[in-house]
Amino acid sequence: MVLLGVVSLFADVTYEGARSINGPYLALLGASATTVGFVAGLGELIGYSLRLVAGYISDKMGRYWPITLFGYSLNLLAVPALALAGRWEIAVLLMIAERMGKAIRTPARDAMLSHATKEIGRGKGFGLHEALDQIGAVLGPLAVAGVIYFKEGYRTGYVILLVPALMAISVLITARWLYPQPRDLEVAQTELETKGFPRKFWLYLIAVALIAAGYADFPLIAYHLKKVSVVSDAWIPVFYAIAMGVDAIAALFFGYLFDRIGISTLVIASLCSMLFAPLVFWGNFSVVLIGMGLWGMGMGAQESIMRAAIAEMVPITRRGAGYGIFNAGYGVCWFLGSALMGFFYDFSLMALVTFSVVVQLTSVPLLLLVKRSSSKDKKEAVV
Repeated sequence: MVLLGVVSLFADVTYEGARSINGPYLALLGASATTVGFVAGLGELIGYSLRLVAGYISDKMGRYWPITLFGYSLNLLAVPALALAGRWEIAVLLMIAERMGKAIRTPARDAMLSHATKEIGRGKGFGLHEALDQIGAVLGPLAVAGVIYFKEGYRTGYVILLVPALMAISVLITARWLYPQPRDLEVAQTELETKGFPRKFWLYLIAVALIAAGYADFPLIAYHLKKVSVVSDAWIPVFYAIAMGVDAIAALFFGYLFDRIGISTLVIASLCSMLFAPLVFWGNFSVVLIGMGLWGMGMGAQESIMRAAIAEMVPITRRGAGYGIFNAGYGVCWFLGSALMGFFYDFSLMALVTFSVVVQLTSVPLLLLVKRSSSKDKKEAVV
């Protein structure tokens, strides 16, 4: 589990460093706000939809490592290649390739994590993984910010990210050598055969998809900050780094809380983080900074306890498929929400902010239904 966390640390230095400047970079190459929002969402749509197939294949083949290695290689090596993009269309293709690589490796990696975190607690395990993940997400944007501060340009920023990309792949190969059979880390329990996933899984998927739809992707936020000159270009990746730092702390806290109170943790996180939109899109320097903190807190919850909850709902033999379906639904709604918010941005910030807050708030009643269903299942199991 720790080795996969270290892999994620170096991987996040790479692609989160790139993500912190993708919006301004596309703007520099001539893309519009609608294009940035559409591209950000399209990348997530393709990436998350592909996870459905990747999860199914990983379960059928049982070859988690080869799938994970291929996905990470595509995911990470597409980032430094952005330095060679002379047109926004080429940059878009590389950004989508990066998302595709992440899609291919995520279900298999999450399935391996679910086995490795059985003993210490799902929330703690996924929370620790996300915390290591976000240490990289802080270091990457800061490194890129340094490059931009010394006026070396966006292309140099992408080039230096080749180093952590190669380090991540090296650690991943080491982990593969040390732990060739991840399923051996979790003892399979006898489970009743079912024709599909339980009802609470689908309710949970809808709730999380609503949260995704209302969550503005950072490229659109960065585009806004550059367009209205709330902060300088060098400060944009710093704001992202701060959000990722909050993300790491939130992942540990919410992971710990999840092991004690379950789905209620996500309700608490959602009610707090949905306030990011008015702060980020309407605020000055200080207000935007607070908004980015809330945005990072929500991301910490999404990337840790959202995944941990799936392991409690899905049979061990169908983890890859469960994570694939979950991520595909999440990604479709992320795309639709991102594209719509990019469209809203071009004519009405009020519409953008209202959409973001209302859609996320709608997820809360569904999460409470999931909580009730989980409590009922536990009582029946005891009886």
